[in-house]
Amino acid sequence: MREAVSKELRRGGQVFFVHNRVKSIYRFAASIQNLVPGARVAVAHGQMNGRELEEIMVSFVNREIDVLVSTTIIESGLDIPSANTIIINRADMLGLAEIYQLRGRVGRSNVQSFAYLLVPSIDHLSRDSRDRLRALMDCNDLGGGFKLAMSDLQIRGGGNLLGVSQSGNIAAIGYDLYLDLLQKTVADLKRRSGQKDAETIRDYIDPEINLQISAYIPASYIPDVSQRYITYRRIAALATSPADSDGDLRDELIDRYGKIPRETENLFTIVAIKKRLSFLRIKKLEKGRDTLVFHFSDDTPLRPEMLLGYLEKFPGKRRKNPPPKITPEGRLIICRKMDTTEQLFKFLSRTLTDLENLTDHENT
Repeated sequence: MREAVSKELRRGGQVFFVHNRVKSIYRFAASIQNLVPGARVAVAHGQMNGRELEEIMVSFVNREIDVLVSTTIIESGLDIPSANTIIINRADMLGLAEIYQLRGRVGRSNVQSFAYLLVPSIDHLSRDSRDRLRALMDCNDLGGGFKLAMSDLQIRGGGNLLGVSQSGNIAAIGYDLYLDLLQKTVADLKRRSGQKDAETIRDYIDPEINLQISAYIPASYIPDVSQRYITYRRIAALATSPADSDGDLRDELIDRYGKIPRETENLFTIVAIKKRLSFLRIKKLEKGRDTLVFHFSDDTPLRPEMLLGYLEKFPGKRRKNPPPKITPEGRLIICRKMDTTEQLFKFLSRTLTDLENLTDHENT
């Protein structure tokens, strides 16, 4: 401990020392002062007078204090780049999220940071404590917060709904599928109870799209498999988001990994198309040779007479592009030669806009 404090002070930095017992915090600060006599040590905790606590924190920000011995009140809201070492006493007594937040108080400059977790003998720790510390060591890469949250969920359980008493189904079918089934069950119960909420009456459909184009995240763009998987999930979630919110995710990817490759741009576009197809209750879209085929669900808002009116806008037989048609099975087939992916997406967008306008006119 003395070596860690001295090392940080020698390079001109400051140290957070977390001790979560107010009763013994001053005695603990005195022992640190004895270990490092030349350091300027101060104490901060939640039972202090607000003015006194503010003065101590301002002094620490102004680098008038070398070592701040505090409780976990520093776990959020602080940005002090000069403090690049934190020592957490009895880390086994703290929760996983709490330690993660405390660890985030350092590493806010271009200087290497250090977080030391002080615990008694590993052999005498409880199983949960050992699991928490192991999860912290395993999730120290960029983006490890998601993994850490999932580890915390596995260690503690998710409360009464997803906790020990009801976690058997989750263990059998997986967390994501369980939540999906839970959402559908709630919607079904609302429908049976007579609620007329349009969002609950119609189950969400996940349209199948086969456009015969490359749409994926290349390993050369996001090398880490877990990060690539998380990004896939975040892109897929855009299909059910209430608003067009892919801009933030695009900006984040550009900031972290550079220019988005064409294959990933295609993936973003397909997810946006899927969202529009779901609204129109189109369960499947496939591309053949110079054709697009739309498969409608039985509860589509596009009634047959509306689609017939749409088809009347097209001229008769043409040599280049035959007019679209509707099959008895309820499929809309549009013939169009599309040589590039850009042409395909542009024509798809225009077609979906026309179909959406049919429903808009019906509702006005």
